[in-house]
Amino acid sequence: MIKLYGFPQTRSSRVAWALEEAGAKYEYELVNLRAGEHKQPAFLAINPFGKIPTLVDDGHAMSESAAICTYIAEKFPAAKLIPSDVKARAEYFQWLFFVLSELEVHLWTAAKHDRLLPEDKKVPAVMSTSFWEFEKAAAVLSAHLKDHQYIAGDQFSAADIVCVSVLHWAHHVKVNLDEALLNYMNKHSERPALARARKCEADAN
Repeated sequence: MIKLYGFPQTRSSRVAWALEEAGAKYEYELVNLRAGEHKQPAFLAINPFGKIPTLVDDGHAMSESAAICTYIAEKFPAAKLIPSDVKARAEYFQWLFFVLSELEVHLWTAAKHDRLLPEDKKVPAVMSTSFWEFEKAAAVLSAHLKDHQYIAGDQFSAADIVCVSVLHWAHHVKVNLDEALLNYMNKHSERPALARARKCEADAN
């Protein structure tokens, strides 16, 4: 049995979504971040980095949500969450890494300087710079999505899961998203697997 250790409305949501898209049987184990459970010995024995999401499959534990989503895509090929064509597969990894390194990183930096870092380490001005960097990169993604229904290849993939979740994050913190990005985000947010993933997390909370 696959076990997902997570907490609602974090990066674990995208892993639950991928599992639901794959039709995988899995168990969701709540790790209460607010109570610091991710830093307790019981969880550190599973993931010494103390990070969620963590996926355990057949005794093998892994972290990093995009890597986990790709693992799920490859473990359940019938779900077609990763392209099989070599060129489309290269495009999958190109855009997946772009979303992580050019978009998500700036949201994470802003979040840390807003509420997560110690007071003496916060630099409020970094937040506006981070959002500016995000919007520059988002313009590149928007131009791509004006001509593409999916971020890579000709069907929905785990790269779309990660991308949509990052856009949800940006929208939540009121970063400007243009029409192409909003349309893409809203369309794929209607997928039944996402609704099932959200219910799973809500039930576990």
